[in-house]
Amino acid sequence: MLRTLSIKLLVSAETHSALDAVRHAFADACNDIVPYAKENRVFNNVRLHHLCYYDIREKSKLGSQFTCNAIKAVAGKYKALKLKKNQDVPHIQFRSKSVHYDKKTYTLKDDNTVSLSTLGKRVEAKFIWGKHQKSLFEKGLPKEAELNFKNGTWYFNLVVEISTPERVSSNKVMGVDLGENNIAATSTGKVIGGGKLRYDRDRFLAIRRRLQRNGSQSAKQLLKRLSGKEARHVTQVNHQVANAIIAEAIEHNVGVIALEKLTNIRKRIKAGKRVRARLHRWAWYQLQTFIEYKAEAVGIEVIYVNPAYSSKTCNKCGAIATRNKHRLTCSCGNRAHSDLNASQNLAWLGETAVSSRGAVNRPNVAA
Repeated sequence: MLRTLSIKLLVSAETHSALDAVRHAFADACNDIVPYAKENRVFNNVRLHHLCYYDIREKSKLGSQFTCNAIKAVAGKYKALKLKKNQDVPHIQFRSKSVHYDKKTYTLKDDNTVSLSTLGKRVEAKFIWGKHQKSLFEKGLPKEAELNFKNGTWYFNLVVEISTPERVSSNKVMGVDLGENNIAATSTGKVIGGGKLRYDRDRFLAIRRRLQRNGSQSAKQLLKRLSGKEARHVTQVNHQVANAIIAEAIEHNVGVIALEKLTNIRKRIKAGKRVRARLHRWAWYQLQTFIEYKAEAVGIEVIYVNPAYSSKTCNKCGAIATRNKHRLTCSCGNRAHSDLNASQNLAWLGETAVSSRGAVNRPNVAA
C-alpha cells in the first residue's frame, strides 16, 4: 500500500536558486523528449530511453539520473492517456512545477534534513512534518518523490510503501449512496447532509462571477487570492465524510463497501443549466478515491456496482416505486428515505458480487 507524505521544506536563498534551476531544466528536458515519444509513438520507458537519451544529454544541463527520470515522466504521462491504436497522439506540455526524485537523487537524514541533487553540487534543506506524517514514515519504506514549488514554498511529496493490513474477515456489505442534498447515505442508516457544502459552493461561484464581470485590477487580484479556496474546502469536507463512512463501517464490522460505478455520470445528468453546472463541479470521484484508500488502510475491501435504478427500486419487494424528493413510496407498503433505500440496494448488489447468498427471487435492479 502506497501513501504520499507532503513535507514542507525550509530552504535558504542559495538552495532556492539551485532547486529553481533544476525544476526549469527538468521541464525543458521533458518538453524536448515529448516529440520523440509523439512522432515514434513510443510510450515504453525503456524504448524511449534508447531512442532519445544521448540526444537529451547533449541538449540539457541535467545529469544522467535526472535525464532518466525525465524520460520516465514523459512515458508515464502518455501511458496515463490510455491512447488507442487509431487515436492521434497529442502534444503534451510540461510546466516547471515539479521535479521527479528517486532514491539516487535524494537522501533523508536523521536530523530532519533531506539532501537533494541539483545541476551542480547537492544541497540540503530542513523539513517539517506532523505526527501523522511521521508515524506513516516510521511504519513504511520510502520510495520515489516529487519536489513541488507552490505559492512560494517548496514541498517534498514522498511516497511511502506501507504493509497492507489483513483483510477484515467479515463478509458483511455496506452500500454507500452519494448525492448532492445528502453527500452520502449508508445502508446501516447513517445520512450525511450536503446542504452546507452546496451553499458554500454556490457562494464561491457567485463571488467568482461577480468579480469576473467587474474586470478591474483589484477584482483580478481578489480572484487570484480566492483561487483554489473552494477546491481546498471541498477536499477537506470529502476527507471528513470519508472518515465518517469508514468509522461507520468499522462500528458495524463491515468487510466490504459497495460504491456506485459513476462512469459517464455527467453525460447522464438530466437537469437545467444551473443544476448541471453545479453537479458537474461536484467531487464525487475524489470522495470515492478517499473512501477507497482509507478503507484499504483498515483492511476493508471496496467494490463498484452498477447503480441503475437503485434510487427508484424498492429494497423490500424489488418493484419500481414512487419517489418524491427524499420520500420513496412503494405499492407493497414500504415507506423509506430514498437515499437510504438506494444504499440498501447497493449493499444487496455488492453482496451478490462477493457471495452467492443473495435471494434468488430478488430482481436485479441494474438490469
